[in-house]
Amino acid sequence: MRRRDLLLSGLGAGTAVAAGTVASPAIAQNMPEVKWRLTSSFPKSLDTIFGTAQTFCKYVAEATDNRFQIQPFAAGEIVPGLQALDAVTSGALECCHTPTYFYNGKDPTLGFGTGMPFGPNARLQQSWWQFGGGEAIVNEALAKFNAISFVCGNSGTQMGGWFRKEVKTLEDLKGLKFRIGGTGGAILARLGVVPQQIAPGDIYPALEKGTIDAVEFVGPYDDEKLGFSKVAKYYYYPGFWEGGAMLHLCANTEQWNRLPKHYQAIFRQAADAANTWMLAKYDSVNAPALMRLVGKGTELRPFSPEIMDAAFDAAKTYYDEIAAKNPLFKKALDSVNAYLGEQYTWWQISEYSYDTMMIKTRVRR
Repeated sequence: MRRRDLLLSGLGAGTAVAAGTVASPAIAQNMPEVKWRLTSSFPKSLDTIFGTAQTFCKYVAEATDNRFQIQPFAAGEIVPGLQALDAVTSGALECCHTPTYFYNGKDPTLGFGTGMPFGPNARLQQSWWQFGGGEAIVNEALAKFNAISFVCGNSGTQMGGWFRKEVKTLEDLKGLKFRIGGTGGAILARLGVVPQQIAPGDIYPALEKGTIDAVEFVGPYDDEKLGFSKVAKYYYYPGFWEGGAMLHLCANTEQWNRLPKHYQAIFRQAADAANTWMLAKYDSVNAPALMRLVGKGTELRPFSPEIMDAAFDAAKTYYDEIAAKNPLFKKALDSVNAYLGEQYTWWQISEYSYDTMMIKTRVRR
């Protein structure tokens, strides 16, 4: 089955049956030519993240016989990566592909769209979004900025980043200039870190010149491409601030409402298909990339329990403070906590116990 047929099946059987009995000219009339532009928050060199935007655009075009075309642009080609949502809000562009936590300064509730520190992993983030109320909450926050979002990608659990020197204790974090975005930066600031939000394309020069002391980005595959191992030796894990970082297609509300309903359905189905593509791609490429990095001298280090415990406590305090001032943030926080409290009861019985057992069997194969 062609992808176009598969995506169109999301419109419903009735539509498919009707389409089979309508003459081609009538079908063409129902498939108007629409051209959108999409700006990504990431450079073309990151073929998984930027590739997800390209894949999405390809799916939409294939499903509409190129009648609905969305042209993807890398960060900086039209607007800087950290201004992608601004371009959509203003109507300068129809849509963008970005993590919503880049815009926490507009409303910290947007951090829940990507995933909060000590929050859900990729599967539970997706589940909360679809079935736990996440979609409605985050889109309520985005509505103030003339935008609506659709899930389109997830990195899985990220690494904790590259450091020029070892960080063993809380004291080692004091004054550390660390490129880290979103809520994770606000929490680590409470431990003495000096967070720096730098667009992906500008990270390596800053690390090379010593403008920053450490950097986190995604995981081994992307980090290898960006060359961080050339200027920082120690690679820490886990990235507790991004347990399952979700990306979104944010569309301008007026432009979205003008789309024919069947184009909206195709848009949603294409985003969902690209979402699956991105996580599967990362699961495929991260393991061999990590082995290459270690083979070239990268030293893996876990964050110490002291650091992890202090960060968790700082996160809880930070969330409580924001929730006391922001009702929508509180709604999101209560929703995620309740959802995880229920889901982890099942997760520890099923997924966790199975994965733990399977990891142990590696030495017996």
